Amino acid sequence: MPQPESAPYSLAKAMSVIQAQSYRRQYNFDAVVLVPGNLYGPHDNFDLNNSHVIPALIRKFVEAKEARRPEVVAWGSGRPTRDFVYVADVCEVLLHATAHYSGPEIINISSGREVTIRELTETVAELTGYPGKVVWDTSKPDGQMYKGFDVSRLKQMLGGECRTSLRDGLRRTIDWYLSKPANLRL
Repeated sequence: MPQPESAPYSLAKAMSVIQAQSYRRQYNFDAVVLVPGNLYGPHDNFDLNNSHVIPALIRKFVEAKEARRPEVVAWGSGRPTRDFVYVADVCEVLLHATAHYSGPEIINISSGREVTIRELTETVAELTGYPGKVVWDTSKPDGQMYKGFDVSRLKQMLGGECRTSLRDGLRRTIDWYLSKPANLRL
């Protein structure tokens, strides 16, 4: 059973897999299931009330740097791991799969590389040039401890991979974010 915070989303994803497999079996409909990992990149949602971890961290560190705040508060312990994937890599794989894949197997589209939230946070702080301290608020939830993706089918069945390193993808995302006027960065 998925975590309560993500149960509706997780179950809806699982049902789409069952629906695709059923359509394939019952109607010979060429349904495929491609599952992207934890996406990030330009044009993401940077609203602190409902964004995901990467855009939230980018915004927090940029604003803290601009306001010369001595510390940024990060949620949880920093121990959970995630497998992040740059949005342009996913788009490239989706286009390739549309033309070259027609099987019933689920294919994960992600980097296949895990990073702790602590490592991610330190990298975002470094890439934004934030000189202050990170304080971990362990009263806040960690969320699921592990969210990794097996990308072996991506490599075997599509001959593909998501090539953008986390560091390069973060740099591009931060550059995009900083290119927007401060009042339009949501």
